[in-house]
Amino acid sequence: MNLQSTDFELFQLPVQFAQTRELIDARWKDLQRQAHPDKFAAQGAAAQRLAMQWSVRINEAYQRLKDPLARASYLCEMHGAPIRAENNTAMPPAFLVQQMEWREALEDAVTMAQLEQLASETRLAENAQLSVIAQTLDVDKDHVKAANEVRSLMFIQRFGQEVEARIDQLAP
Repeated sequence: MNLQSTDFELFQLPVQFAQTRELIDARWKDLQRQAHPDKFAAQGAAAQRLAMQWSVRINEAYQRLKDPLARASYLCEMHGAPIRAENNTAMPPAFLVQQMEWREALEDAVTMAQLEQLASETRLAENAQLSVIAQTLDVDKDHVKAANEVRSLMFIQRFGQEVEARIDQLAP
């Protein structure tokens, strides 16, 4: 193992967006077993420190690979298309209109049924956006466009969290 390996190399996964969570989880468990510091107790402090570094590196990679948004962002950045969400908020007009409509619907929602409908719409939009990202990264290999799609997904997920927070407020 090499500390400088990409997350995909470390987990022995193809460099692509489409991954199965089960395989990622299985590889994580296997890597953690190999690098667990307790296995190196008899080899001294230096070996344990190295094992701890490996455990941290494995966990960092796992966090990026298991989360589709983080994995997509990582792939874009690996291919020279950083997300830059903090200073690049440009979105297509149709997407902005959808966001405004959702925000108005959230402001107007007073019943649990209205909020649950909005949550359902948001989950559908999130799944659709994940499909677009998969196509853009794995088939089209257009990492710059994928970075824009990732920014859209970030907005959708953030809005979904706001909807869920409102649902939690109304829940008995």
